Amino acid sequence: MKAIVTGGCGFIGSHLVDLLLENKIDVTVIDNFSTGRPLNLQHVKDKVEIVQADISVNGDWVSHFKNTDLVFHIAALADIVPSIQNPDTYFQSNVVGTFNVLQAARDAHVKRFVYAASSSCYGIPEVYPTPENSEILPQYPYALTKRMGEELVMHWAEVYKLPAVSLRFFNVYGPRSRTSGTYGAVFGVFLAQKLAGKPFTVVGDGKQTRDFTFVTDVANAIFTAAKSDKVGEIYNVGSGATISVNRIVELLGGEKVHIPKRPGEPDSTYADISKIKRELNWSPKISIEVGVGELLKHIDYWKEAPVWTPDKIQEATSDWFKFLGNEQK
Repeated sequence: MKAIVTGGCGFIGSHLVDLLLENKIDVTVIDNFSTGRPLNLQHVKDKVEIVQADISVNGDWVSHFKNTDLVFHIAALADIVPSIQNPDTYFQSNVVGTFNVLQAARDAHVKRFVYAASSSCYGIPEVYPTPENSEILPQYPYALTKRMGEELVMHWAEVYKLPAVSLRFFNVYGPRSRTSGTYGAVFGVFLAQKLAGKPFTVVGDGKQTRDFTFVTDVANAIFTAAKSDKVGEIYNVGSGATISVNRIVELLGGEKVHIPKRPGEPDSTYADISKIKRELNWSPKISIEVGVGELLKHIDYWKEAPVWTPDKIQEATSDWFKFLGNEQK
């Protein structure tokens, strides 16, 4: 079988590529390297075809969809602050890019299409664990553009009978997560701080909890969805638990300092994964203790990542507070 992975040089995409290769599937990666790193696929560079292209612009990359069986659309711009500052860029990448990939997949009559959606579409949920039928309340442009992409995918499944499903990921972490970008993902920030011998910058009191989901579990969920016969369905992908940021600090080991709580962020993320368990027979395998242990084995990956201090964070997130809540004092 032949598969295309958009964003295959990125964090989640590269782990998915590994899994597909293990299952004897030919893989073509389409990536513009805006956040993805060729280094992430260095170990399999002779086994995959890597096409450098921007999916938000139509081009020759579309020709690679010919005779493709599976399309995994993982490529997207992430991060909250840049999406507030540059919503146009996020719309082009996450909405127009998704439209273009859908059209290419439709024209190629692919057998399966899996979209990487985001649990950020739920905003600040009223129900925990949060089921797929919860109200959609995106709090910032990144969340909105990922939700708009999902709506396109569901529409193409309904109108054009594209055999597509969407997976809403919760707080994915693990080896190869992004080392660059504006302050955001907690593990990337903490690991760089640990390497530099700096205290962990804990938002608020640290009692907020997150559904930290290990990246290999996510890759397995993606592949499981591709092997199913479900069409037009949306599934949460989570760990089955919610863990406090203070617990993460304990597991990583180190001092901490507290920074202001940020508007638009929920006190908890916690996926109701009963649907994906029931319909796809998928369950997470990696506990937070095992997952953090794996991260610490690969901590040198973050040696070139920016080291965030409270002052740098305050400056970088000023627009976050400006647009999503009261300006920082």
